[in-house]
Amino acid sequence: MVPVQDGVGGELEAAFNVYTGRPVVAGVDDVVPTAAQLGLEPPRYCMACGRRMIVQISPDGWWAKCSRHGVFDSVDLGRR
Repeated sequence: MVPVQDGVGGELEAAFNVYTGRPVVAGVDDVVPTAAQLGLEPPRYCMACGRRMIVQISPDGWWAKCSRHGVFDSVDLGRR
């Protein structure tokens, strides 16, 4: 599992695929949509709990909000 920063200053373990919401299993590759591979698709699921997030896309980036883990922003992840 990969440690990542959550939207409220803590650190989370990436346990879920952010594009499919499925649990990450070591040694098993999950399908990532082509648009996501190209960096054109924001994450739709929380990497910590797998819940669907509220996503807002703007011309210069995006933000996504999990009801349990707060806001993730493309600026924080270096994608803006």
